[in-house]
Amino acid sequence: MQHTDMLPRDTAVRLIDEHGAAVADEQYALPDAETLLRAYRGLVEGRRINDQAGALVRQGRLAVYPSSHGQEACQVGASMVLGDSDWLFPTYRDSVAVIARGVEPADAMVLLKGDWHSGYDVRAHRVAPQATPLATQLLHAVGFAQAAKHRGEDTVVLALCGDGATSEGDFHEAMNFAAVFHVPVVFFVQNNEFAISVPLSRQTAAPSLAHKAIGYGMPGQRVDGNDVAAVLAVLGEAVSRARDGGGPSLVEAHTYRMQAHTNADDDTRYRERAEVQEWVARDPLLRLRTHLTEAGALDAEVEERFAAGAEEIATAMRAALNTDADLDPEDLFRFVTETRSPQLEEQWQLLRGEIERSNLAEAGSASTGGQR
Repeated sequence: MQHTDMLPRDTAVRLIDEHGAAVADEQYALPDAETLLRAYRGLVEGRRINDQAGALVRQGRLAVYPSSHGQEACQVGASMVLGDSDWLFPTYRDSVAVIARGVEPADAMVLLKGDWHSGYDVRAHRVAPQATPLATQLLHAVGFAQAAKHRGEDTVVLALCGDGATSEGDFHEAMNFAAVFHVPVVFFVQNNEFAISVPLSRQTAAPSLAHKAIGYGMPGQRVDGNDVAAVLAVLGEAVSRARDGGGPSLVEAHTYRMQAHTNADDDTRYRERAEVQEWVARDPLLRLRTHLTEAGALDAEVEERFAAGAEEIATAMRAALNTDADLDPEDLFRFVTETRSPQLEEQWQLLRGEIERSNLAEAGSASTGGQR
């Protein structure tokens, strides 16, 4: 591959503009209407999941929720381009992609509820646990792809991260290893302009994040992250290339974080409301809805069916998360290592003693009516 072939375009790939009109492209074809309808259904469900999760945070049923509102095209596209033998390595903000990959919504929320690190069987769904530290999952993804290559498996790994993760050492180590050992992994950076409160301009001086790819010897490409058609086309090509032995690549999606970093963040302290409003017109859901409606592929009946399906998902989330979990404190020690070390056993005995004394004190207080 020539070095010039590794460079991304000067502007992001776009197949459907902000007004819903198709944009001709010499390299990438617009997906067919059936594929776009599937994508639109995913966008509708993703938006409802984000809204419902936000409500559950306010009700105290979720400890935290990093919303992907406005980034649903990236989430849906990431799940749709993968085959049954492929793996997804998500971040904490990629719950919609995890659910779109087949994980039950309530199971995807377990981590964010503050319970188990992962509430789903990673092998059954081929989805790694959501990673809360920045960029650590990228190294895991590369190692997994390398192992799959050694075993001769037909597996491509899609590793998701945000723009902030590109400033981490793990990102660079993962990119370099993947390129040197030519492993079947695609790095998908959702550039939503902010790493919590730090804007992109303080993250990199490169023309784009996709330009970083050539430094490692892999191709990079930029895509309009609010255009699900373009995301499907660009990511799909990268996945196919990796499957055919072409090695790793980096795709940067230009999108925007419409809501705060999490419910613990006050985004009004570092960005103006006018800036956020500028992105409302670029909404990925509205863009695809307009395109499909004008093409005659989407009508009120289909829209209602998709909305009803999304509401069923939200209802199931509410029902599951409105049930208190039956927690066993020993689980903190039971699954750290296969064989519990003497140090862990000592810690568990200390905690068990505290719990037993607390229970005895409560029982004594109840028997005396709380009087002292």
